[in-house]
Amino acid sequence: MESPSQATRIVVADDHPVTRTGVKFILCDESQFEIVGEAEDGEMAVRYTLELQPDILLLDLQMPRLPGLEALQAIVKDSSNMKVILLTSTITSQQIIEALQIGARGIVQKASVARELIDALVAVKSGDYWIGGKREENLFKGLNELMQQQTSLPSPKTYGLTPREVEAVQCIVEGCSNRDIAAQFAISEETVKRHLYNIFDKTGVSSRLELAMFAIVHKLVAFDTV
Repeated sequence: MESPSQATRIVVADDHPVTRTGVKFILCDESQFEIVGEAEDGEMAVRYTLELQPDILLLDLQMPRLPGLEALQAIVKDSSNMKVILLTSTITSQQIIEALQIGARGIVQKASVARELIDALVAVKSGDYWIGGKREENLFKGLNELMQQQTSLPSPKTYGLTPREVEAVQCIVEGCSNRDIAAQFAISEETVKRHLYNIFDKTGVSSRLELAMFAIVHKLVAFDTV
């Protein structure tokens, strides 16, 4: 068993005292975790986490004074080593994508906190993700499976991408570098860069991570979940 000095240090940020009390109750017998601070609004969450530098922040998505995603952005900017798990009653697919893009490592529904919280903390502590109620080593795989569970996804669209551009997107989702893509299609890296410029412009994204998430959510490409 870990001693308190070795325990994973946690800050709980939620405007509802009942939620904070519930989290403390769930973790009270877990010596591997230690709650070192509590915050009741977004501004306090930012201040406390920057001061206390916990290992993990449990952050309510809906917070007064500073919304959860804005607080997350401010915290991740200055505490890149800290891991964040969002606590939420409801969350949209777009919010999940945005949270993961900003740097969240997990999402736990408040209705499932008693069942999932400890497993989510253990997963995130070890460097994995907690998405859709389970541990995921691969961010894109977890997001893809989550989106497959949704029943109201829009019909697949190409967003004006050419067949070659769609192939390039597939490579990005699979983690290929520009050099890998160039070698696979026997083209220059400059040509790959032009393809990516066009793809970013057509899809409205600004990074490879955003593009991979966009492609999965909108079913632009196949993704092997095996």
